[in-house]
Amino acid sequence: MRHLCFIAILVCLFFVPQTPAQQAGGRASEAPTADEIARRVQDRDTGRDSRAEMRMKLFDRHGRVRERAMTFAMLRGRDNPGAARTAPDGDRLLIRFTYPNDIRGTGFLVWEHPKSEDERFLFLPSLGRVRRIAGSEAQESFVGSDFTYEDIGGREFDDYSYALEAENTSWSGADGAARPAWRLASTRKDAKAEFPRVVSLVLKDSYLVVEADIYNRRREKQKLYRVRRIDQVQGIWTVLDSSMSNDLDQTRTDLAVEKMAYNVGLGETAFSRRELEAGK
Repeated sequence: MRHLCFIAILVCLFFVPQTPAQQAGGRASEAPTADEIARRVQDRDTGRDSRAEMRMKLFDRHGRVRERAMTFAMLRGRDNPGAARTAPDGDRLLIRFTYPNDIRGTGFLVWEHPKSEDERFLFLPSLGRVRRIAGSEAQESFVGSDFTYEDIGGREFDDYSYALEAENTSWSGADGAARPAWRLASTRKDAKAEFPRVVSLVLKDSYLVVEADIYNRRREKQKLYRVRRIDQVQGIWTVLDSSMSNDLDQTRTDLAVEKMAYNVGLGETAFSRRELEAGK
C-alpha cells in the first residue's frame, strides 16, 4: 500500500511527535520539498493500531439520504514508526458495515505488501463469498459511496509525482482558527487513470490533509474532499468530520467518527480472510 492517503479518518490519522523542521529531515533553514511533504504525509506515526466506529451518510442528486454505520480497524506494518515487532510486513485494514440490514456484514479487507501489489478483498454476505478487488478497479466507487477503493485502501507513493503549488496558505476548521498549510499537487504517472490528479491542502503543524480537489481525465475538478473538524484523540490528530462530494454526479458522502481508540492491542489474526468472512 505505502500510500499517500488524503482521505478522512479511514487513513489520515496524524500523530505529531516532532516539529515540521524535524520531520522534513532536520533542515530548519529550508522549506521541505514537495516529495518530502508527501513522504511525511505517508510516513506519519499513528501508533501501533487503531479502532473506530463511524457513521456514513450518502446524499443523492435529489438530496435523499441513506445512512450507514461501520467499524474500522487498522494495524501498522513493521516498517512504520511505532509498529510492534510482531507486526506484519505491511499495513492491515478491515472495514465492516453494521447498519442497515441490507449491507450489514459487508466487509473490506486490505493487505499491504511493500514489495508487491497490495491485496484488496470485498466480502458480500448476500452472496456468501469474497471478491478480490483488482488493481484496475481501484478507482471505482466503494460500495456506492463517493469514495473509491483506492481512497479507502491507499495508493502507491511511487505511482505519483509531486509538486508544491503554494508554500504559504491556510485552513480554518470548525473552531475558526487559521492553520498554516501547503498546497500539494499529486499527479498520477499513468495518465489513463480515472482520477490522475489531486491537489491537496496539507497542514504544516501535523502533515494532516484537510482538503483535496480531485481531477478526472478531462482535467475537470470532479470530486472535492473537505474536512470540517479535527481534534486530538490520545495525543493523535484525528479527522472527526469530513465529506467527499462529486460535482458532476451531484452526490456527497459524509463521514463522522463516533468512537476512536489507538493502541488497543490488535493482532494480525484480526485481519484474516476468516475474520472478514465472519461478518461480525
